[in-house]
Amino acid sequence: MDIKSFISDWISLSNAFDTNKYLQKYNPDAILDDPSVGRKFIGHAGIKDYFTSYFIGYNTHTRLIKLDINNNEAHLEVEFTGEFPERKTGGIFDMTFKDGKIATVKADLI
Repeated sequence: MDIKSFISDWISLSNAFDTNKYLQKYNPDAILDDPSVGRKFIGHAGIKDYFTSYFIGYNTHTRLIKLDINNNEAHLEVEFTGEFPERKTGGIFDMTFKDGKIATVKADLI
């Protein structure tokens, strides 16, 4: 799996608000844990709720700042811009992959 290419595509789909293709990047039972919003989002339905609320809802766009890859894990540092009070903020994603898709994500603001 080419994680660098995968992440680039994942960010592009996110920035295009292509919900269906975005969700295809996740395993059906993937878990997204975001302490900055205080909850975990489980499976495609939960991740769709997260994406719709916090990305589409706030017109959030993501720009990759730094990517570290270690086997089937990736640590991303990103910049978010959008229609939220700060207009711009930093964030991280720590991901694990299984079967060529995202298995777990820990997302947080920095």
